[in-house]
Amino acid sequence: MATQPIAQERQPLSNAMLGFILFLASEVMFFGGLFAAYFIARADAPSWPPTELLTPEQIQRGVKLELELPLPAIATVILVSSSFVVQWAVWQIRKGNQRGLIWGLLLTITMGLVFLVMQLYDYSTLHFRASDTIFGTTFYTLTGFHGMHVAGGVIFLAVVLIRALGGQFDARHHEAVEAASLYWHFVDVVWIALFTTLYLVP
Repeated sequence: MATQPIAQERQPLSNAMLGFILFLASEVMFFGGLFAAYFIARADAPSWPPTELLTPEQIQRGVKLELELPLPAIATVILVSSSFVVQWAVWQIRKGNQRGLIWGLLLTITMGLVFLVMQLYDYSTLHFRASDTIFGTTFYTLTGFHGMHVAGGVIFLAVVLIRALGGQFDARHHEAVEAASLYWHFVDVVWIALFTTLYLVP
């Protein structure tokens, strides 16, 4: 008699997962507030970036309110690609493939770390500080908080990886993997919005 594969059975949403989804909703509101502050500041500024607000001391110091596109664009490709990788890892454990899960998590973590290193390097090439006009304040606030969330996501994935190496997940029981992937998709979507807002919108 044919039986339904375990990997295809739909499991009810647990209280822990529901709580995690509510946490993500609060994070959406948090970043929504940051974006709102950015757009309000941009609307109030005489131009964007507001170069006319630079003081003589800042001009003498060589402050330039400019963003370079190539490196952040490459970092964006890496981070967005990592979202597909972590989803692949989820699909693997849904089929009971623990090895696929482990490799998917390892690659996602590596790509997340590469993104963070590239972001830090990009910071080092900029010619303005967070204190240099509202442009600098909003830029570093938005990207800084996002970077902290990426770092948190890497830690989350690392904990899940350790558990995966211990054989704690199978096709039926892998809720932590699903939660980690949801969080990673969230930070990816936020970055796409940030990249578009900061680097692409004139």
